[in-house]
Amino acid sequence: MYFAALLARTEDGWEASDTELDDVETLSDLADLAREASPDDDTVLVLIEQEDAWFGVVRIDGEDDPRIYVSDAAAAARSSYGEILLTDELLGREPGDDSADLDSLDLDGTEDGEPDDDDTDAGDGGSAEAVPHGPVGDTAVLDDLGVSEKELLSLSEDALTAIAESLGASEVLETVR
Repeated sequence: MYFAALLARTEDGWEASDTELDDVETLSDLADLAREASPDDDTVLVLIEQEDAWFGVVRIDGEDDPRIYVSDAAAAARSSYGEILLTDELLGREPGDDSADLDSLDLDGTEDGEPDDDDTDAGDGGSAEAVPHGPVGDTAVLDDLGVSEKELLSLSEDALTAIAESLGASEVLETVR
């Protein structure tokens, strides 16, 4: 189960709206959706959570490039919404570099299920390097809004609620939950 919400900072404080990500296929689509929530180029946060498995924060400030933080890249990689956030740049790969995906394939001639005597873990190395377990992205994404890097890295269960509380937006977030 997923939860996704937009928090837009306005002159009057934070405004929340829930959002459907079904039509969002790329980070650019997500950024455009967030920018629509704030016509005055104010800060907009996209908060995404999957049942305590992982959460992500995307920050859009006007026309600046989105800043992204994902709590667990490996868990997010198994999610269609997480894949939107896990850009090549975020994972430290060259754009369009599919070698990590190719490395994870078992093409050593043992396709019939025969074990590879030399190294039975050869297929695991490429995928582990491609998507690390643990947090990735901009850990200072919320620093100026009251959530320090240390606090962000320590969040696990109810992370979005804790973030909203720090921002002073817990009530508006709960209205869309």
